[in-house]
Amino acid sequence: MHLDDFQGLMKDTYGLRDSERGLAATVAWLAEEFGELAQAVRKGTREEQLHELGDVLAWVASLAAQLDLSLEEAVDRFKEGCPRCVSSPCSCPDASMRS
Repeated sequence: MHLDDFQGLMKDTYGLRDSERGLAATVAWLAEEFGELAQAVRKGTREEQLHELGDVLAWVASLAAQLDLSLEEAVDRFKEGCPRCVSSPCSCPDASMRS
């Protein structure tokens, strides 16, 4: 599934409810899901990790839709590799330079 397709599916499925909830609540839910993903990565099974990763992606798609932004456009800056050094793999001197 392409990112635009996934974003559209999430908008069709949850868009009205999420937009009524608002941006602040969506960001809060996303943060909560990141925490659940972190716990699954540390202590969970592969299935739990996939579940939580899917939840994070769904909330990111919801946030993008509420902001009227395209996930496809958001990731375009990585199509040539690292946006800073334009290499793949990244050849920046420090991985924390990623932005």
